Amino acid sequence: MSVRVIAGISKGKRLKSVPGLKTRPTADRVREAIFNIISFQLQDAVVLDLFAGTGAFGIEALSRGAAFSVFIDNDRFVLGMIEKNLQACYMEARSKVIGWNILKNLDCIRSTDPPFGLIFMDPPYGCNYVEKTLINLHASGALAHEAQIIIEHDHTELFSSIGSEFHIYDHRKYGRAMISFLHYTGK
Repeated sequence: MSVRVIAGISKGKRLKSVPGLKTRPTADRVREAIFNIISFQLQDAVVLDLFAGTGAFGIEALSRGAAFSVFIDNDRFVLGMIEKNLQACYMEARSKVIGWNILKNLDCIRSTDPPFGLIFMDPPYGCNYVEKTLINLHASGALAHEAQIIIEHDHTELFSSIGSEFHIYDHRKYGRAMISFLHYTGK
């Protein structure tokens, strides 16, 4: 699947993706719809891209004016691909790539300063990783009050016990993909 940067300073830049089924890059049209919804929140945002895959979410945010983006995944080959994509877009200075088991904890970002205001999460479908990841995000202490969390998940995956610090305020369905928008009200 070909992935490209949709808008901003790196508009049109093709991103490398991992061959095979290791990653499932978000379709350009779905990413474009998401970024149209959150466009007013991008300027100078501190972004976290979890289960980063190609890094397309974080790179798109940087291209559109985000200040800094952290990419986390646990696959070394995927991490190398993200680094190559960042280099190709000249974004290495405004980013950090971390190899980490997100499901174990998110101690790698514990109490990040400044905290993350925009979080993208695109876990593997059918694995029920959303709730565990949200618990780890809250425990990290790295989220800004009123941080926005955007989760891509299979439309059949439900997550109802996410804790009172997270408020789901919108869902959008795009084929098999469901995009859920959450606000973080904890701290």
